[in-house]
Amino acid sequence: MEQILEKDLNIETEPPPHYTGHRDRLRERFLKGGVDALADYEILELILFMAIPRRDVKPIAKDLLQKFGSFNAIFHASDNDLRAHGLTDTSITALKVIKAASFKFMKQDLINKQVLNSWSKLLDYLQATMAHEKKENFRLLFLNKKNELIADEVQQSGTVDHTPAYPREIVKRALELSATAVILIHNHPSGDPTPSKADIDMTQQIIAAAKPLGIVIHDHLIVSKNGTTSMRSKGLL
Repeated sequence: MEQILEKDLNIETEPPPHYTGHRDRLRERFLKGGVDALADYEILELILFMAIPRRDVKPIAKDLLQKFGSFNAIFHASDNDLRAHGLTDTSITALKVIKAASFKFMKQDLINKQVLNSWSKLLDYLQATMAHEKKENFRLLFLNKKNELIADEVQQSGTVDHTPAYPREIVKRALELSATAVILIHNHPSGDPTPSKADIDMTQQIIAAAKPLGIVIHDHLIVSKNGTTSMRSKGLL
Protein backbone atom coordinates (compact mmCIF):
# COMPACT_ATOMS: atom_id res chain seq x y z
CA MET A 1 0.00 0.00 0.00
CA GLU A 2 1.37 3.33 -0.98
CA GLN A 3 2.00 5.75 1.85
CA ILE A 4 -0.43 8.66 1.63
CA LEU A 5 1.26 11.93 2.36
CA GLU A 6 -0.48 14.98 3.69
CA LYS A 7 0.84 17.05 0.80
CA ASP A 8 -0.80 14.64 -1.65
CA LEU A 9 -4.14 15.39 -0.02
CA ASN A 10 -3.42 19.13 0.04
CA ILE A 11 -3.75 19.19 3.82
CA GLU A 12 -1.93 22.13 5.33
CA THR A 13 -0.72 21.57 8.88
CA GLU A 14 -0.69 24.58 11.16
CA PRO A 15 2.69 25.50 12.59
CA PRO A 16 2.98 25.35 16.39
CA PRO A 17 2.26 28.64 18.18
CA HIS A 18 5.23 31.01 18.23
CA TYR A 19 5.42 30.87 22.03
CA THR A 20 5.88 27.08 22.21
CA GLY A 21 9.66 27.21 21.84
CA HIS A 22 9.84 30.14 24.23
CA ARG A 23 8.05 28.16 26.93
CA ASP A 24 10.38 25.20 26.45
CA ARG A 25 13.40 27.49 26.81
CA LEU A 26 11.97 29.08 29.96
CA ARG A 27 11.38 25.67 31.52
CA GLU A 28 14.93 24.60 30.69
CA ARG A 29 16.43 27.79 32.16
CA PHE A 30 14.37 27.37 35.32
CA LEU A 31 15.30 23.72 35.77
CA LYS A 32 18.99 24.51 35.31
CA GLY A 33 19.29 27.80 37.18
CA GLY A 34 16.19 28.14 39.37
CA VAL A 35 14.28 31.39 39.87
CA ASP A 36 17.49 33.44 39.91
CA ALA A 37 17.93 32.60 36.22
CA LEU A 38 14.62 34.29 35.35
CA ALA A 39 13.25 37.80 35.43
CA ASP A 40 10.10 38.39 37.50
CA TYR A 41 7.86 38.49 34.42
CA GLU A 42 9.34 35.17 33.26
CA ILE A 43 8.49 33.53 36.59
CA LEU A 44 4.96 34.81 36.15
CA GLU A 45 4.93 33.36 32.65
CA LEU A 46 5.85 29.92 33.98
CA ILE A 47 2.95 30.11 36.41
CA LEU A 48 0.43 31.54 33.97
CA PHE A 49 1.06 29.21 31.08
CA MET A 50 0.16 26.27 33.32
CA ALA A 51 -3.20 27.98 33.86
CA ILE A 52 -3.50 29.44 30.34
CA PRO A 53 -2.05 26.77 28.02
CA ARG A 54 -3.27 28.19 24.70
CA ARG A 55 -2.23 31.84 24.86
CA ASP A 56 0.97 33.81 24.78
CA VAL A 57 1.21 34.91 28.42
CA LYS A 58 4.31 37.10 28.19
CA PRO A 59 2.27 40.28 27.49
CA ILE A 60 -0.04 39.42 30.40
CA ALA A 61 2.87 38.90 32.79
CA LYS A 62 4.57 42.16 31.79
CA ASP A 63 1.28 44.05 32.02
CA LEU A 64 0.62 42.75 35.54
CA LEU A 65 4.06 43.84 36.72
CA GLN A 66 3.61 47.27 35.20
CA LYS A 67 0.17 47.77 36.75
CA PHE A 68 0.85 46.37 40.22
CA GLY A 69 4.45 47.53 40.49
CA SER A 70 6.09 44.41 41.92
CA PHE A 71 6.02 40.64 42.07
CA ASN A 72 4.88 40.72 45.71
CA ALA A 73 2.07 43.15 44.97
CA ILE A 74 0.62 40.82 42.33
CA PHE A 75 0.52 37.87 44.72
CA HIS A 76 -1.08 39.98 47.44
CA ALA A 77 -3.63 41.68 45.17
CA SER A 78 -7.31 41.00 45.72
CA ASP A 79 -9.23 38.66 43.42
CA ASN A 80 -11.28 41.61 42.13
CA ASP A 81 -8.17 43.63 41.30
CA LEU A 82 -6.68 40.68 39.42
CA ARG A 83 -9.90 40.13 37.49
CA ALA A 84 -9.97 43.82 36.61
CA HIS A 85 -6.59 43.34 34.94
CA GLY A 86 -7.70 40.39 32.83
CA LEU A 87 -7.00 37.28 34.90
CA THR A 88 -9.52 34.46 34.98
CA ASP A 89 -10.52 32.52 38.09
CA THR A 90 -8.25 29.68 36.96
CA SER A 91 -5.21 31.97 36.82
CA ILE A 92 -6.10 33.61 40.13
CA THR A 93 -6.38 30.18 41.75
CA ALA A 94 -2.93 29.26 40.43
CA LEU A 95 -1.43 32.36 42.03
CA LYS A 96 -3.24 31.76 45.33
CA VAL A 97 -2.17 28.12 45.51
CA ILE A 98 1.48 29.01 44.98
CA LYS A 99 1.25 31.80 47.55
CA ALA A 100 -0.38 29.52 50.13
CA ALA A 101 2.12 26.73 49.48
CA SER A 102 5.09 29.08 49.94
CA PHE A 103 3.67 30.29 53.26
CA LYS A 104 3.17 26.70 54.38
CA PHE A 105 6.79 25.82 53.54
CA MET A 106 8.03 28.79 55.57
CA LYS A 107 5.79 27.93 58.53
CA GLN A 108 6.93 24.31 58.56
CA ASP A 109 10.51 25.55 58.90
CA LEU A 110 9.48 27.20 62.18
CA ILE A 111 6.91 24.93 63.81
CA ASN A 112 8.38 22.90 66.69
CA LYS A 113 11.65 24.80 66.32
CA GLN A 114 13.28 27.14 68.83
CA VAL A 115 11.99 30.41 67.44
CA LEU A 116 14.47 32.63 69.27
CA ASN A 117 17.27 30.75 67.47
CA SER A 118 15.52 31.10 64.10
CA TRP A 119 14.79 34.81 64.31
CA SER A 120 15.69 35.72 60.73
CA LYS A 121 13.44 32.92 59.40
CA LEU A 122 10.64 34.18 61.62
CA LEU A 123 11.00 37.74 60.34
CA ASP A 124 11.02 36.49 56.72
CA TYR A 125 7.85 34.48 57.37
CA LEU A 126 6.05 37.40 59.00
CA GLN A 127 7.16 39.79 56.27
CA ALA A 128 5.85 37.42 53.59
CA THR A 129 2.51 36.70 55.28
CA MET A 130 1.62 40.08 56.80
CA ALA A 131 3.47 43.01 55.23
CA HIS A 132 1.09 43.45 52.29
CA GLU A 133 -2.20 42.95 54.12
CA LYS A 134 -4.71 45.74 53.52
CA LYS A 135 -6.11 45.53 57.07
CA GLU A 136 -4.45 45.19 60.46
CA ASN A 137 -4.22 41.65 61.81
CA PHE A 138 -3.17 40.67 65.33
CA ARG A 139 -1.16 37.46 65.34
CA LEU A 140 0.04 35.32 68.23
CA LEU A 141 2.93 32.87 68.30
CA PHE A 142 2.70 30.49 71.25
CA LEU A 143 5.88 28.88 72.59
CA ASN A 144 6.57 26.05 75.03
CA LYS A 145 9.21 25.91 77.79
CA LYS A 146 11.92 25.27 75.21
CA ASN A 147 10.77 28.33 73.23
CA GLU A 148 9.60 26.02 70.46
CA LEU A 149 6.73 27.27 68.32
CA ILE A 150 3.63 25.22 69.10
CA ALA A 151 0.93 27.38 67.52
CA ASP A 152 0.63 30.30 65.11
CA GLU A 153 -2.78 31.99 65.18
CA VAL A 154 -4.40 35.18 63.96
CA GLN A 155 -6.50 36.36 66.89
CA GLN A 156 -8.21 39.39 65.36
CA SER A 157 -8.60 41.21 62.06
CA GLY A 158 -9.39 44.92 62.15
CA THR A 159 -9.45 47.97 59.94
CA VAL A 160 -6.73 49.73 57.92
CA ASP A 161 -5.32 51.35 61.06
CA HIS A 162 -6.63 49.44 64.08
CA THR A 163 -7.11 45.93 65.34
CA PRO A 164 -8.38 45.02 68.80
CA ALA A 165 -6.39 42.82 71.18
CA TYR A 166 -7.92 41.25 74.27
CA PRO A 167 -5.43 40.42 77.05
CA ARG A 168 -7.75 37.92 78.76
CA GLU A 169 -8.36 36.02 75.52
CA ILE A 170 -4.63 35.90 74.80
CA VAL A 171 -3.85 34.52 78.27
CA LYS A 172 -6.75 32.07 78.08
CA ARG A 173 -5.53 30.71 74.76
CA ALA A 174 -1.96 30.41 76.05
CA LEU A 175 -3.21 28.33 78.99
CA GLU A 176 -5.26 26.12 76.66
CA LEU A 177 -2.13 25.39 74.65
CA SER A 178 0.09 25.01 77.74
CA ALA A 179 2.24 27.79 76.29
CA THR A 180 4.73 29.51 78.60
CA ALA A 181 5.63 32.35 76.25
CA VAL A 182 4.02 34.40 73.51
CA ILE A 183 5.25 36.65 70.72
CA LEU A 184 2.77 39.34 69.70
CA ILE A 185 2.67 40.55 66.10
CA HIS A 186 0.53 42.96 64.15
CA ASN A 187 0.92 44.73 60.83
CA HIS A 188 0.73 48.39 59.82
CA PRO A 189 -0.80 48.68 56.32
CA SER A 190 0.43 52.29 56.19
CA GLY A 191 3.98 51.02 55.68
CA ASP A 192 5.34 52.66 58.84
CA PRO A 193 6.43 50.01 61.40
CA THR A 194 6.82 52.54 64.22
CA PRO A 195 4.85 51.44 67.32
CA SER A 196 2.09 53.86 68.28
CA LYS A 197 1.27 54.87 71.86
CA ALA A 198 -1.79 52.62 71.60
CA ASP A 199 0.48 49.71 70.57
CA ILE A 200 2.72 50.31 73.58
CA ASP A 201 -0.17 50.65 76.03
CA MET A 202 -1.84 47.50 74.69
CA THR A 203 1.41 45.55 75.02
CA GLN A 204 1.84 46.61 78.65
CA GLN A 205 -1.73 45.48 79.40
CA ILE A 206 -1.04 42.05 77.89
CA ILE A 207 2.22 41.72 79.85
CA ALA A 208 0.39 42.63 83.06
CA ALA A 209 -2.32 40.02 82.41
CA ALA A 210 0.18 37.27 81.52
CA LYS A 211 2.82 37.77 84.21
CA PRO A 212 0.86 36.45 87.25
CA LEU A 213 0.32 33.17 85.37
CA GLY A 214 3.98 32.76 84.47
CA ILE A 215 3.48 33.53 80.78
CA VAL A 216 6.30 35.58 79.25
CA ILE A 217 5.75 38.07 76.42
CA HIS A 218 8.99 37.79 74.48
CA ASP A 219 8.33 40.60 72.02
CA HIS A 220 5.79 42.59 70.08
CA LEU A 221 6.68 42.89 66.40
CA ILE A 222 5.22 45.53 64.08
CA VAL A 223 5.31 44.36 60.45
CA SER A 224 5.03 46.62 57.40
CA LYS A 225 6.06 46.81 53.75
CA ASN A 226 9.02 48.91 54.84
CA GLY A 227 10.34 46.55 57.49
CA THR A 228 9.66 45.07 60.92
CA THR A 229 10.16 46.75 64.28
CA SER A 230 10.84 44.85 67.50
CA MET A 231 9.43 46.62 70.54
CA ARG A 232 11.88 44.73 72.76
CA SER A 233 14.84 45.97 70.75
CA LYS A 234 13.45 49.50 71.12
CA GLY A 235 13.32 49.10 74.90
CA LEU A 236 9.53 49.30 74.95
CA LEU A 237 8.88 46.03 76.81
